[in-house]
Amino acid sequence: MKIGIVGGGINGLCVASEALKKGHEVTLFERGSLMSETSANSSKLLHGGLRYLEHAEFRLVRESLKERKYWLNKSSELTRPLRFYLPIYKTSRRPAWMVRVGLYLYDILAGKHTIQKHCKEGIDQFSKQYPQFNKSNLSALYSYSDGQMDDKNLGLMLADELRAEGCRIFENSPVSRLDIDGTIHLESGELHQFDKVINVTGPWAEALLQHSDIKTETHLDLIRGSHIIINRPLDSGFILEVPGEERVFFVLPHHGKTLVGTTEVHQSIDEPIKPSSEEISYLLAAYQYYFKNGVTRVDIVGNYAGLRPLLISHKNPNKASREYVLEKNGEIITVFGGKWTTSRALGEKLANKYL
Repeated sequence: MKIGIVGGGINGLCVASEALKKGHEVTLFERGSLMSETSANSSKLLHGGLRYLEHAEFRLVRESLKERKYWLNKSSELTRPLRFYLPIYKTSRRPAWMVRVGLYLYDILAGKHTIQKHCKEGIDQFSKQYPQFNKSNLSALYSYSDGQMDDKNLGLMLADELRAEGCRIFENSPVSRLDIDGTIHLESGELHQFDKVINVTGPWAEALLQHSDIKTETHLDLIRGSHIIINRPLDSGFILEVPGEERVFFVLPHHGKTLVGTTEVHQSIDEPIKPSSEEISYLLAAYQYYFKNGVTRVDIVGNYAGLRPLLISHKNPNKASREYVLEKNGEIITVFGGKWTTSRALGEKLANKYL
């Protein structure tokens, strides 16, 4: 079959990879540059999603942990295991027993794909390693492992592999609309006919169908996640509660500096995808609460934001999820949702079901 793929992020590339494995002729269209939008503006983590356990997303976590190991094995230059600290304070919204149960379950769901099991850490030893970390009312400390990656270059490495296998990739080729018979209309006026078209444009998936007058049963909640980069070195990861809130944020090593994220801000598809001044202040204040190392706004040397496509169910419009859904309209298959770590599994599932 001739397969047309719209979207050159990590999910689009992984769908192309799985389609090629089945012997199909694959052409991919990307409106800008490959791996230049959501897929390059993540938190740089290959992770199961420890916090997803609170929402009982056990299938997603199990799949993510399996796929985490796949990506870590794929490139030792662009990925690495990372040890995380998870401190518990007397004022924490999640008591120590709840965190301990979550970490045990995380290890169980990982099974043979475990990197290194969680453990309880000694506070005194930790204090020697991180003397400027806030230890006031610290009652317990745990550690666990996940993965870290160079998201953009890992995707571009996959794109090079696809080209070598015969995939035709067209960058700077925006698509204006799709027809349910498998026709792709480019903004340039060109038409391309395929047996199957895969709409895997991330946050833009629903909008492209709307522009094509195609109704869908699935809808997206678009969430901006912003990050800041602080000019301080760090050698371990941290998962921390935002002071006074239940939500958590990450503090991560990043090319000799510190990456802090992320926020959760609703936005429309037409708004600029960039951190607001309020988000930058929010992340800085959360970091300063835990790290008493004199960091101020002048120490922020970079920032970026990505737009995450979360699922909204008709059955429960108030519940958004990091899961993904595949929806077929004629010869068009649309990917709604998804996350970086599970991109290969998503591509494999789509190819096995529809291609």
